[in-house]
Amino acid sequence: MWCRRPRRTMHTVHVVGCGGTIASEPAEDGAAPAKAGDELVRSVPDISEYADLRVTDVGSRPGFDMDFGVVAAAAEEVRTAVADGADGVVVTHGTDTLADTAYALDIACNVPVPVIVTGSQRRFDEPGSDAPSNLLTAVRAAVDGQFAPGVHIAFDDELHAARDAVKTHTNALDTFQSPGKGPVATFTRETTRLHRDPEQATSDVSLPAAALDADRDTAAYAVVPAVHSGTGVDGGSLERFLPDADGIVVEGTGLGNATGSLGDAVADALESVPVVVSSRCHAGPTEAVYGTAGGGVTLRDHGVAYAGSLSTAKARVKLVLGLTAGLSRESVEATFE
Repeated sequence: MWCRRPRRTMHTVHVVGCGGTIASEPAEDGAAPAKAGDELVRSVPDISEYADLRVTDVGSRPGFDMDFGVVAAAAEEVRTAVADGADGVVVTHGTDTLADTAYALDIACNVPVPVIVTGSQRRFDEPGSDAPSNLLTAVRAAVDGQFAPGVHIAFDDELHAARDAVKTHTNALDTFQSPGKGPVATFTRETTRLHRDPEQATSDVSLPAAALDADRDTAAYAVVPAVHSGTGVDGGSLERFLPDADGIVVEGTGLGNATGSLGDAVADALESVPVVVSSRCHAGPTEAVYGTAGGGVTLRDHGVAYAGSLSTAKARVKLVLGLTAGLSRESVEATFE
């Protein structure tokens, strides 16, 4: 369905800056975030045609060095902006963990306006930079009420649901994709085309706001390592994490299976911590089909929770935030059903 660009009544959009390539500048020792959010906004004059923009910076981190403290600060700014009357919120972020942050906001920051997370693969100063168009698309989506509630990612003229989007390419401009589902919407100069329901995909598994508390020390978040299964992986790869882990995510193969040795280690781990099993496949659900020591049926019988179609990274985010919020083990595991 094609929708004409909304009439340009002046909405208020709050921009929350976290850093990333979109805010980076070159340097002899390598590029790093240096631009404040208001500088990003001033670099795209057309944005002012769509909204009255307010800007707050909560961090200046590269995407590969993001932590839950900055994510929680962003969540607090989102809630405050909405309480102060913002019609939409845009979060600028590094692409390496942009999908993680978008998902965290989606499950622990329930607000009634569009929240759009964006960034860029190229800096503003680089030829062919995607920073201006991505920021403009994000603001356009933020003033479009059909994308509320919920969190989406704006990138390369597309809008993706936070739950589904993953970074698929190291430097391509269309890096964010939703494997098996596709984008929620596509933007042209004048129109927006909806491809599927833009409603919040995670509303049925939302976590309490305490999961992202700006006053919590970063070291106080639950410790959840991710363990990869593959050819020849043994149980020691999991066991070495157990003394310090509050929970574990096992990235299985196929439908959510593991080597026999890793399966045995999962059984032992479940005596002390919750274990969630995801798949390293890019699309499709996890299902208990196979027997043997590491097969899905055996893992299910041991008591693991399955991540469904949720990626390993997002399954870890959900487990971290659920445990950090103080939910019981049973309640946390139920969010994966």
